Amino acid sequence: MKVADYIIGFLADKGIDKMFVVYGAANGDLIDAFTRNDKTEYVAVMHEQGGGFAAEGYAKVAGRPGVAIATSGPGGQNMLTSMGNCFYDSIPCIFITGQINSRFLRPDPSIRQVGFQETDIVAMAKPVTKHAVMLTDPETVRYEIEKAWHLATEGRPGPILLDIPLNIQKMDITPEDQHGFEVDAYEREYNLKLVDFKIDQLLKDIVHSERPCMLIGGGVRLAGAVEEFRELGKLLKMPCFPTWNALDVVSSDYEYYGGRVGTYGGAGRNFGIQNSDLLIAIGCRLSGRITGGNVHSFARGAKKYVVDVDKALLQKKLQQVPFDENIYCDAKVFLTRMIARVKELKQPVANSGWLDPAGYSPHKPNGDPFPDFTYWVDKVMGWKTKYDPVQPEMYDQEENVHPYVFFRTLSEEMDRDAILIGDCGGNIVASNHAFQTKDQQRNLTNNGNSPMGFSFAAVMGCYLADPSRQSVCTIGDGGFNMNIQELQTFINYNIKAKTFIVNNHIYGITKAYQETNFNGRAEACGPKGYTPPDFVSIVKAYGIKTVVINNHDELEEKIREVLDYDGPVVCDVNCHEYHTYEPKIIGWETPIEDMYPYIPRDEFIENMTIKPLDSWKTPFQPDIK
Repeated sequence: MKVADYIIGFLADKGIDKMFVVYGAANGDLIDAFTRNDKTEYVAVMHEQGGGFAAEGYAKVAGRPGVAIATSGPGGQNMLTSMGNCFYDSIPCIFITGQINSRFLRPDPSIRQVGFQETDIVAMAKPVTKHAVMLTDPETVRYEIEKAWHLATEGRPGPILLDIPLNIQKMDITPEDQHGFEVDAYEREYNLKLVDFKIDQLLKDIVHSERPCMLIGGGVRLAGAVEEFRELGKLLKMPCFPTWNALDVVSSDYEYYGGRVGTYGGAGRNFGIQNSDLLIAIGCRLSGRITGGNVHSFARGAKKYVVDVDKALLQKKLQQVPFDENIYCDAKVFLTRMIARVKELKQPVANSGWLDPAGYSPHKPNGDPFPDFTYWVDKVMGWKTKYDPVQPEMYDQEENVHPYVFFRTLSEEMDRDAILIGDCGGNIVASNHAFQTKDQQRNLTNNGNSPMGFSFAAVMGCYLADPSRQSVCTIGDGGFNMNIQELQTFINYNIKAKTFIVNNHIYGITKAYQETNFNGRAEACGPKGYTPPDFVSIVKAYGIKTVVINNHDELEEKIREVLDYDGPVVCDVNCHEYHTYEPKIIGWETPIEDMYPYIPRDEFIENMTIKPLDSWKTPFQPDIK
């Protein structure tokens, strides 16, 4: 058996039925191997970056690693952004590059290049992969592919790179005679006694708290613990908030959903987490998008617990937000053990002696040690409703389409189990403000790396991972330009995904940032430096159906037309170029509860249970003349 056949066969046997490729001479044997395997097939995309984004989308929906294959030199380099995506957002993907014949590789790093398209892609990829290696010995192929699969999926998942020289791909091997990868040597071991001790400590803190909440990150889904989280939330009856990578874990219709928090979360949603006295963060890295620039002001009145599978994130010296208690554990293991302990303690006999009598909640005379948080939950839900970023007056706009109105309407029209994948920039901000995710829907983006053009390529992988579900891509005009060539892939593989271009004819969020920080000046974002093309004409040239939405009167009807069409559709949603993304944080020192446009100062102070920062009377103003 050839090395190439074994690699493709191994991945096919793991359930990878689609792999995303761009052909080149150096990966020729790998691509040819698909002709001898009936368990998988390649999807020939137009650009390696698009293939990597599609592999990420596939992984997110399929629940197993995505695979992208490129050739040497520029082929592998074009996938580096995709590797970064998966590395920062912890997505399991296996990237494979063909390499030139090993006899032409440079013998020493001091030599810049010997072979045509020779590139040290392993060295380039190491900072954005969990593991990167060139396969130079055919007798190690079984070990390396088994190791790649394990490392991609274990612990905190992430991308792996296998670089395979052309001559190695062609060599014959007997895999059963080779040494495999010893999983035991890489297994994580959690100190479950310590985890259980911390759980008991946390539960005692919950008993004594008045305003607890949970902050849920994408790590909960990666651990396969969505149902466990929801069960725990209902057992403890406390508000729960999602990070940007968990918008479909804590869905908008979840009973204890407190709203989306962070720098573009909305003031009302942030009031909940900022006024808490106990914060339980599970599977989230607490990026600046959540905490704001003033990290020490984040949930500053709360005792903070963090649960994570990444030891590095639990080192207090490396934490931007200082946590009181760090729990090293997989989210599913933690939640399962915590649920069991909560159920045990809800039995009066079982909790006898757990706390001294003075420690029992005054709200529960029946022996249940956990307080009734109804008042706190109602307060959080009230904030979420009162300060909804989608305001009634937005619907009164007569010219063009308000993006917040578009996203709110889209959320009302999409299927109950649909997949939404959004791009970066203003598009994702508007979506996070306005789109309401239903239970069983997926709401996806790439958060950590956040490249423009991501969603249009990624939706191909989403659709091919599960063609039975409605797959919808939302993207700005600038992002659509980045991977527009994948229109051909939609045609070639009959990818029936629906694309909405939220078209404000400008790099909207760039313009907003520049105007805020540079006295109203805006450069290289439009109209100076950027002008979008006629997307309708371009899409029609590929033979794909187009729809245009020009105003609110057309919204519902045309969204339904797009969603109901049996084939790919690109819809141009004509928005005003001067829209601003609000509410938002202005300035690096502003705490996330005090968002622009600012709530009247007397109303703001009424909403604060904890002491506000001294700046509340004179909040930071944007630098617009």
